Amino acid sequence: MIATLLLTLFAPIALAGPTGDSGGFPGLGLPGQAAPDSTPQFYDSRDRVRVQAIPDSERAVPGEDLVIAVIFDHDAGWHIHTNDPVVPPELGDPSDYYKTELFFEPADSPLQAHPRYIQWPETHEIKVTFTGDPVPYSVFEGKAIAYVPVTIPMDAPLGSATLTIKPVFQVCDDTSCLAPTPLPDMGSDWDEYGIPVTVEIVSLEAMQANPTARPDSTIFGGFNPAVFSELNADAEFVDFDTFGLEFSLDTASTWGMIVFLIVAAIGGLLLNFTPCVLPVIPLKIMSLSGGSKNRGRTIVLGVAMAIGIVAFWLGLGVAIKVFTEFTATNQLFQYPAFTISVGVLIAILAIGMCGMFTLQLPGKLYMFNPSHDTIWGSFLFGIMTAILSTPCTAPFMGAAMAWAAGEPVLTALVTFAAVGIGMALPYLFLSIFPKLTNKMPKAGPASELIKQVMGLLMLAAAAYFIGVGISGMLVTPPEPPSRFYLWIVAAVIMLASGWLIIRTMQITKRTGNRVIFGGIGMLLLAAAILGGITLTQKGPIDWVYYTPERFTQTKDEGNIVVMEFTAEWCLNCKALEQSVLASDTVVKLLKEPGVVPMKVDLTGNNEAGNDMLAAVGGLRIPLLLVFKPDGDIVFEGDFYTVEQVVEAVDDARK
Repeated sequence: MIATLLLTLFAPIALAGPTGDSGGFPGLGLPGQAAPDSTPQFYDSRDRVRVQAIPDSERAVPGEDLVIAVIFDHDAGWHIHTNDPVVPPELGDPSDYYKTELFFEPADSPLQAHPRYIQWPETHEIKVTFTGDPVPYSVFEGKAIAYVPVTIPMDAPLGSATLTIKPVFQVCDDTSCLAPTPLPDMGSDWDEYGIPVTVEIVSLEAMQANPTARPDSTIFGGFNPAVFSELNADAEFVDFDTFGLEFSLDTASTWGMIVFLIVAAIGGLLLNFTPCVLPVIPLKIMSLSGGSKNRGRTIVLGVAMAIGIVAFWLGLGVAIKVFTEFTATNQLFQYPAFTISVGVLIAILAIGMCGMFTLQLPGKLYMFNPSHDTIWGSFLFGIMTAILSTPCTAPFMGAAMAWAAGEPVLTALVTFAAVGIGMALPYLFLSIFPKLTNKMPKAGPASELIKQVMGLLMLAAAAYFIGVGISGMLVTPPEPPSRFYLWIVAAVIMLASGWLIIRTMQITKRTGNRVIFGGIGMLLLAAAILGGITLTQKGPIDWVYYTPERFTQTKDEGNIVVMEFTAEWCLNCKALEQSVLASDTVVKLLKEPGVVPMKVDLTGNNEAGNDMLAAVGGLRIPLLLVFKPDGDIVFEGDFYTVEQVVEAVDDARK
């Protein structure tokens, strides 16, 4: 809106709002409509709207619920935008409209406000005429009251407690708008702005000896107390945000919990399509091919593998609930010894399963035969597959497991079991219907070639984990770890591609087969070379590596911080960094003045990085946060898009 922009640019905004005057924001007319001499002039929206913040009680006990009424008293003919304005196209760009918001400080006040559950005033439809023809538009006007539910923790200290409410709004009439109130990015103007609400927290005995008066029904009669029942169940809500798909599930209800477990299982299912697990799938499919000859045996092997997968996830859940210092799966790979051990195990199983050697053991130990054609071998194969998946948190799974980590043991284990069952489903399905694998070669040179190539790719995975472990041992946080090991990984993949090309030419004379498998080999070769070059380069982003001091200094300088949590063992982190953060749009954005890209690399024992991850409530990576200069988080996502990053930075600027 042109009027909004002109007034914002040329009207002098007040240096400070009222801090103790319950009279709120006095009135001032537009030019030619002088206000009374006794009325202070702010030259913004406060000159047409008076705001009060009144608690329903000036005294409370620990554990009690309160309500604060925020009263917007408009001059006649004036209104403010709603908390969620729906702007008709005829009224211009929605970004020119400042929605009504309430901010609360400090965050650690014993008076805990719950913005999600604010009961906003009833809207009124008016006719806006600044475009010429009247356009209907919903607003707040007259004496509009927003009710803020407030809780007091049981361990709240006795004494005075203060919560400062900072209303942000813009007042308009039917033809023009005044400049908005002070905004969060206005430095000292914002710091000194607000309406303090003070409540005396007393003991139960003191309250019983001197009860408080009942709240004023003319002010609080419109409040619906049922909101506290919803609020108290807030801990049961799980919020999901994956590539812009946002939804919440209420696990307090039976159906909500059922849907939550289905979502967790979908997350487990998607683990099979992550870069961590894909190389081992063809090996298992080949072991099931031809199973129609002995269907019962095939089902037993599939069930054994599924049990191995579920057993691993249940064990992980037990570890998270038993060991207080262990809160997430990603912590396993922060121990170099564990990562190296995983690499060695993968190497042994890859060589053994591909027939490159036979593991000779004493007679009593032949039950340990790691071949995936045996029950014990299938069980171990399931465990190995689950272990491989842990660096690659799947969509939906991260939020589900983070929530489960804070729940009772039984709830947590059921959630982890759902993830395991979801991951195991494809293998159970193929074991029950083995004819689906009949197109896979069952024997002969072609079958051996596929096993050998997959074995080499698994060896590349082994080299990756061993390299990550060694890199973690040698790194000194916050400096980035060495990535030289990636060239070793690339070399093994190049060996696999070369072997596929050579053996294909030796095995078959058919032009079609040579083109298909030779082409796959060339693609592997190109991917290995390109990956080695791309992943070992510095990249287009000038990352600042996180320390608490650097983070504080960056904020103090008034910068927006785009913070990425990553690690060498996190393949999903690398995929998102290459596809989203390294895109031309985001790179250009991160190079703009006032925007600082900051990386928290959790490879090895990065204690400061782990503390920061815990401080922001993160229990998994990948994770991306966008901070406003005042330290508030405007975006948090583990699977995100270019559009989300751009929008988050724009929001931080506002």
